[in-house]
Amino acid sequence: MSTGTIAEHIGIVFTEIGEDYIVAKMPVDDRTRQPMKLLHGGASVVLAETLGSVASYLCLPDPATQKAVGLEINANHIRPVHEGEVFGKATAVHLGRSTHIWEIRITTPAGKLVCVSRLTVAILS
Repeated sequence: MSTGTIAEHIGIVFTEIGEDYIVAKMPVDDRTRQPMKLLHGGASVVLAETLGSVASYLCLPDPATQKAVGLEINANHIRPVHEGEVFGKATAVHLGRSTHIWEIRITTPAGKLVCVSRLTVAILS
């Protein structure tokens, strides 16, 4: 699903799919840093929306006739990251018929919280 998308361009790789969560990693490098050499907040938001959107898609009763599209996202950036990689984990808050809500926690490999985000996804027919 990531071929030819921003997720592929910035190096997001899905690493785990559980019964009620999905995990991906993203590099902190020249593709994802801002001019001050810190992880760009927008890159964190791309990781969060990618995780939540894919998670919603995987929950659709009929992906042939339904689409999952981002409706609203927010993010709180908590800790800077200079290099390496970060991991995002999306867990469902609400899985309704017409909307899904996901909490995405982005952490360092050591488990330190970098960003927390909430994504609302619209389910369209």
